[in-house]
Amino acid sequence: MDLNGAAAVISGGASGLGEATARDLAAHGAAVVVADLNEERGKALADEIGATFVKTDVSDEQQVQAAVDAAVATGRPLRAVVSSAGIGWAGRTVNRDGSPHDLATYRKVIEVNLIGTFNLMRIGAAAIARTEPVDADGQRGVIVNTASVAALEGQTGQVAYSASKGGIVGMTLPAARDLAAVGVRVNTVCPGIIDTPIYGFAADAEEFKARLVAPVVFPKRMGRPDEFAHLVRSLIENDYMNGEVVRFDGGIRFQPK
Repeated sequence: MDLNGAAAVISGGASGLGEATARDLAAHGAAVVVADLNEERGKALADEIGATFVKTDVSDEQQVQAAVDAAVATGRPLRAVVSSAGIGWAGRTVNRDGSPHDLATYRKVIEVNLIGTFNLMRIGAAAIARTEPVDADGQRGVIVNTASVAALEGQTGQVAYSASKGGIVGMTLPAARDLAAVGVRVNTVCPGIIDTPIYGFAADAEEFKARLVAPVVFPKRMGRPDEFAHLVRSLIENDYMNGEVVRFDGGIRFQPK
């Protein structure tokens, strides 16, 4: 799978893991569509790397369709769809005050993280299926979804987040089996602790990061977004990678808290 001359859609592409992926794929010749809610950051990034920005709520079917349509409209065949849009939330199943977890919040996390990923996967794959195969195997394109090690080792207070990411992990193999008929591979990345701006706003940010890094086996640091992007591109370019859930975490194993 050669990204040069192909189109790619990246949700959550205006910041963090999505931004790093957008930069990497564009640098390797892809016509990138940055699909994100943040217009200011998304447009600035798109201008910088020669991409297209489409304001996108991944839980909205019509907006996801518009982002995929923008990729098709580049005139290049859509070959890569990367889902990295997501939100976090901390809340116990029963809170310390005895109240149950807020249902509306749980639904929101599922709607954005899980349904949003499914939305882009299904609509993107349908567009990829209309392209011509690139090789004798009948390959047309690749889906890469982003889950989390919390899908496998959810911590206290991560019941909603872990459920949403666990659903992404659970979709991986059946989606790969479904989409084999149209020559589309599906893989999922489970990042651990990655050094994105979300950790850098508090006054004690460095101390907080040091605590997060403590359980990492090696290298003894947070992962970098560009390393995540490299892995995504590797999963796209390696034609025999399919139906896989890949941990990207420096060997960390989450503890209960």
